Amino acid sequence: MPGFRRPARATAVLATVLLAVAAPATAAAAGAHGSRAPAVPMRVATYNIHAGAGQDQVFDLDRTAAALRALDADVIGLQEVDVHWGARSEFADEARALAEKLRMRVFFAPIYDLVPAGPDGERRQYGVAVLSRHRVLHAENHEITRLSTQSPDPVPAPAPGFAEVVVDVRGARVHVYSTHLDHRADPSVRSAQVADMLAVLSADHGPKVLVGDFNAEPGAPELAPLWQAVRDAAPHSGATYPAAAPVKRIDLVTVSPGIRVTGARTMATEASDHLPVVAELRVPRRGR
Repeated sequence: MPGFRRPARATAVLATVLLAVAAPATAAAAGAHGSRAPAVPMRVATYNIHAGAGQDQVFDLDRTAAALRALDADVIGLQEVDVHWGARSEFADEARALAEKLRMRVFFAPIYDLVPAGPDGERRQYGVAVLSRHRVLHAENHEITRLSTQSPDPVPAPAPGFAEVVVDVRGARVHVYSTHLDHRADPSVRSAQVADMLAVLSADHGPKVLVGDFNAEPGAPELAPLWQAVRDAAPHSGATYPAAAPVKRIDLVTVSPGIRVTGARTMATEASDHLPVVAELRVPRRGR
């Protein structure tokens, strides 16, 4: 994780910050496809924010917030989020700061939780987050297999950083997960991570939305088991990485059966080295 130029602890910690009343959903309600149960509209997005640095490697959290605001999403999964991490992001609490700028609720799920850089500093954390306009009923930081980037000789082991929130979207209880899978060429850790995520998803009931930076394209063999539980919501939305000239679609929005996708697209922005993806959904209200 390189440094950026700036312009002239625990697995079960629930860092949910309720900062504003949820804004109205972005579209009118519609009937659920193939069911007499009512459905509710929900716009979801995923964005690897590169710790607040753009393609130019300049840290600018206002620019990040502007890119997120342009998505006009009800729920956004974030990856590469710094909380008092280091000089590259001015030791900012990015999760809280973005929630305040966007007037959204936030749940931050650290992957790493390290001692402060100085005697008067805050704990240094890095991980994923979920921003929500809607009321958060439950939040949890799950463990999945990881190969640490903070150890000189890492071995695969369970570690936190798989975020889950349950949000109340006009009476529909929706499980939303934000993930960031291993970046290495060897797919073995990602394979283990997929199995771990599926175990979490299988324990939950009702509509599910899994988003994140998968560091693999949908056709990768290690992601194949995932498609037994969820489906790709944006198969034609375009590549997402690298943002300047994207050639890989590794940032994904996926949904469980029963959720109808009415639109999806990749958004153009220079606020990160990834592009965000946003999807329009219809979620059955009766799912519990």
